[in-house]
Amino acid sequence: MWMIVASGNGAPGMERAAQMLREGGTALDAVEEAARGVESNAQDESVGLGGLPNVLGQVELDASIMDGRTLAAGAVGALRDVEHPISVARRVMERTAHVLLVGEGAGRFAAEMGFAPRELRSEDAWRQWYEALGGVLSREEIDHIAQRQELLPVVQELMEEKLHHGTVNFLARDQRGDIASAVSTSGWPYKYPGRLGDSPIIGAGNYCDNRYGAAACTHYGELAIRCGTARSVVLYMKMGMSVEEACQEAMRDLQPLLAAHGGSMTIMAIDSKGHPFGITSELEEEAYLVMTEEWDSPRLVAPTRFLV
Repeated sequence: MWMIVASGNGAPGMERAAQMLREGGTALDAVEEAARGVESNAQDESVGLGGLPNVLGQVELDASIMDGRTLAAGAVGALRDVEHPISVARRVMERTAHVLLVGEGAGRFAAEMGFAPRELRSEDAWRQWYEALGGVLSREEIDHIAQRQELLPVVQELMEEKLHHGTVNFLARDQRGDIASAVSTSGWPYKYPGRLGDSPIIGAGNYCDNRYGAAACTHYGELAIRCGTARSVVLYMKMGMSVEEACQEAMRDLQPLLAAHGGSMTIMAIDSKGHPFGITSELEEEAYLVMTEEWDSPRLVAPTRFLV
C-alpha cells in the first residue's frame, strides 16, 4: 500500500506526489516532487521562496533527501539563490561521493548542475526582516548591517522571539514497499549566517530505512542534532518498538534539552508497513497530513501531545 505523510504545511506538494505514487512512481521521486511544491510556495515563510532571511537579509536554504532502499542520502546547507534545494540535495546524492555540501560550494555545485539563480526573498519577507531588526537596531544600523563587526548580540536578541520555526517534511512509501524522506527549510529566521539546523543533517532531522521506517523533525533543530533524533526513532523501531513507542522514546531523549532550553519539537514517522505517527511538545496541536491509496484527499491528523 502506498502512502505519503507530510508536516502541516505540506499541502501544496501533496496532490502531485500522491498522483505519482498512485501511478506506480517511486517514493524517492514523490518526496522530491512534494518538497518542490512547497519550496515554490511564496506564502510559506519557512521554506524556499518567501522564506525568512538570516540576520543579513539573505535567504539561506537547507534540505536533505534519503532513499530507504539503499540508505543513500544527499543534503545541502546555507544554499542561496536556488529555488529548489531539495533537487540539489538529490543531485548531491546521485552525482557525487558526498552527502552534504554547504555555502559557496553548494551554490557552485547547483550552478554546475544547471540550476538557474533565483531571487528568494519576497517583499513580505523583506518587510518582516526590516521590522524585526528595527526592534534592535536603528535604521542606519540596519542599512549597514553587513559592515557590522559584531552580529552575535543582534542574533541572540532576535532569536529570543523565534524558538518556534518551521520546516516541511515528507515521508513516503510506494507500491513496491520502498520508503523515502525529504526535508526542506529556510531555517531559523534572522539566524547567524551559515547556521545549519537539523534539516540537512542525516540522522538528526531526516532518516529512513526500508527495513524499519522513517522519521523527520521540525522546530528546534539544534536539539535534534544533539540527540540524533530521526535516526533514534528508526533505531528504536529496529529494536522492536512500534512507531508510536519509538517516537515516545525519542521525545524522552529530548525532554531534558527541551526543559533546559525551551523551544519545541515535533516528530513525524512511519514504520516499514506505512503506519504513521506524529508527536509534538507544542502547547497547541500541530496537525500533520496523511494520504493513502484508500483516500481521495489528504487528511489532517492531530499528533500526540508530549508533556515536557
